[in-house]
Amino acid sequence: MDINLQCANCIIKKADSMYSKCGKDEDKKLQFMKKVWKMVGESKEGDSAPYISTKIQRILNDEFNLGDTYYDIKKEYNNLLISMEDEILKNIYNSEDRLVAALKYAMVGNFIDFGAMDKVDKDKLKETINSASKQEVNPNEYSKFKEELKGAKNLVYIMDNSGEIVFDKLFIKVIKEKYPNVNIDVIVRGKPVYNDATMVDAEEIGLSKIVNVLHNGSDIPGTQLNEINKESKEIIDNADLMISKGQGNFETLFGCGENIYYIFLCKCDLFTGRFNLEKFKGVFVNEKRVKDIMK
Repeated sequence: MDINLQCANCIIKKADSMYSKCGKDEDKKLQFMKKVWKMVGESKEGDSAPYISTKIQRILNDEFNLGDTYYDIKKEYNNLLISMEDEILKNIYNSEDRLVAALKYAMVGNFIDFGAMDKVDKDKLKETINSASKQEVNPNEYSKFKEELKGAKNLVYIMDNSGEIVFDKLFIKVIKEKYPNVNIDVIVRGKPVYNDATMVDAEEIGLSKIVNVLHNGSDIPGTQLNEINKESKEIIDNADLMISKGQGNFETLFGCGENIYYIFLCKCDLFTGRFNLEKFKGVFVNEKRVKDIMK
């Protein structure tokens, strides 16, 4: 999804905030912001917001040697959702339809996004999790999803954020139980960026014990197909079916033509406007039909 005016404003605002957290030299900050304005101004067709954001993040990393700046936050939210795991799994197993219940929990887990939001309100997070059953899933889309799972041989699940990845694990667990003949591969980010999930998170929350997990070699907070490693690209190319979590993955994959089911919460004005939904309401839609519901 090409960058637009709302994305540009958001990128510039976040870049300003991020630099202020790293350094106090106003002259150096001005030079940095000039680079940001130039990058945004020179963006071309096909340049998504996550891609531009990463180019900016790389400049900050080079100047301040930041490393994994969200390491503690990622660990905190992994532990928080792990503490809820048994109760949520019990709720899923007690549901009339385990698959849709697990899907809804995976959907609300997408709330934990420090790329789209500067702060994640834990009270709001818990409220969103507790109201997971109230999230709407289009019945026709869900019916098509189940039919495709019946015939699928290879499913690729593209992760988004840490913490959220715990609920993704439960969704995958239910899929494996209901459709044991489907081979599932999971793709995480190749390098630390914001609070996006990496191999460290997959191992920490036990995901790598139940399914094959690989990283995509990239530090983009999305899945830019021309930027990921060969192994990930081959698995995607050979997949019958894909599940893509989060706004960043949607922004980078939308329009690619792959058989993808997108799952995310609308967390910014651009997405609430495009999908005509209230903030923190969920979307579950296939790549083939997403244009039908977008403004």
